[in-house]
Amino acid sequence: MSAVSPHQKLLVVDFGGQYTQLIARRAREHRVYSEIAAWDDPCLAEKWAGSKAVILSGGPKSVLDPGAPTIDAGLLRSGKPVLGICYGQQAMAHLLGGRVEKVEHREYGRQMLQPETSSLIPEPGRAWMSHGDSVLELPEGFVVAGSTATCAVAAMENIEKRLFGVQFHPEVSHTDNGSAMLHSFLYGFAEFSGDWTPANFVEDAVEAIRKQVGDGHVLCAVSGGVDSTVAAALIARAIGENLTCVFVDHGLMRKNEARQVIDTFREYVPSKFVPIEASDQFIGALEGVTEPEQKRKIIGGEFVRVFEQHANEIGDCAFLAQGTLYPDVIESGSKTAAKIKTHHNVGGLPDWMKMELVEPLRWLFKDEVRAIGRELGLPSAAIDRQPFPGPGLGVRILGEVNRERVKTVQDADAIFREELERDGLYADIWQSYAALLDVRSVGVMGDERTYLHPIVLRAVVSEDAMTAHAAPIPFETLERVATRIVNEVDGVNRVLYDFTSKPPATIEWE
Repeated sequence: MSAVSPHQKLLVVDFGGQYTQLIARRAREHRVYSEIAAWDDPCLAEKWAGSKAVILSGGPKSVLDPGAPTIDAGLLRSGKPVLGICYGQQAMAHLLGGRVEKVEHREYGRQMLQPETSSLIPEPGRAWMSHGDSVLELPEGFVVAGSTATCAVAAMENIEKRLFGVQFHPEVSHTDNGSAMLHSFLYGFAEFSGDWTPANFVEDAVEAIRKQVGDGHVLCAVSGGVDSTVAAALIARAIGENLTCVFVDHGLMRKNEARQVIDTFREYVPSKFVPIEASDQFIGALEGVTEPEQKRKIIGGEFVRVFEQHANEIGDCAFLAQGTLYPDVIESGSKTAAKIKTHHNVGGLPDWMKMELVEPLRWLFKDEVRAIGRELGLPSAAIDRQPFPGPGLGVRILGEVNRERVKTVQDADAIFREELERDGLYADIWQSYAALLDVRSVGVMGDERTYLHPIVLRAVVSEDAMTAHAAPIPFETLERVATRIVNEVDGVNRVLYDFTSKPPATIEWE
């Protein structure tokens, strides 16, 4: 189920840019509802006509390449306000009769931007550049709106037609005044009223859920994480007693977490709640499996099997609800984004599953989901929890999963969280955990040689899980965590801290 909004809409045309989803997110921060459509979407003209304004995204290609992503030039003459970003500016110039050529040296990084006659750029500042082509001749009716030392047409505009282009990326935090530029476009020229809020989303989603489900019954798989908790509360508001929440304890939760999840749902989500203990089934199915994608698919398949095995307790449900978010969809692969890894709730569900999916949060980012949770009245303990993957510790144990290795990770992870909370660091971290590697290293404990496994600590700071960097945890804290883990957790003789950002790494190890 996609979120359908009756409110004013911004269309973001995706040319395959790495920041496309960030453009949509920034627009929503300005209280403008946004949707993304691929450049070759067969319904693009219809979506364009139904939008109040359009932003053309960046992209990795050159408009000069054969078969380069493009759109019908007539769309640019439809009267809609349009902002082209990076490749989007080049495509706009190319389609409207300007001249685009490859530059001798690709421009990447921050450049000082000087406004010329710009209506969007408020003052000089640094702008984030990432391009190999540049606009050398403007289309008829356009003027240069901004420039840098190496890019003569860093911005262009045709005020009469309400067409704008920028060679840089205003949506990224590296660009000074980027948010102000987007605000000027959205409110000064597109004349949005800012009518999209968490309260409006709840109203729209409730209506969409009722329309999709009708009198049917919905099974909502819940993990205790913020995504499934908010999805369950939203669906409960829409269909009440026709929702059954099922918590499957697959044995891959954090230490003592299963009991906490059960208590939270029984108190805050007004629906039928069915807890199922199935750890033997899941861990048994993972026996001997080491490949990450196979693990995810096995876990996704076992969830559905559990639902079918407990059909009498659950009842006759034609719909399966999940807390799928947009980053899950993006990382699992799409037409314009590479497949990074299959999220069990996106590409890991089996083809033989008969239930229809209900995914009211599918096009939202994590911070938006938290705002929806607050609007629904959920407690901060539920909505401010760190993200936890659906496959649980199955993707934090590299190599084979068994009960002994699960306990090792649970114990190490509990120590890490305890020490972060003790030092007041936990609340400012997006995600933190301990992972168990499938290698051994030599150590010395009690004057004897050991040959045991290392634990890797991972803690990142992020806004939306699309990018992340290592949390700056004080050395004293890390040293204390390492000492406790080596002394208190069996089978571990070495502790490492992962400093890698995303990209190039992902937040989870598998």
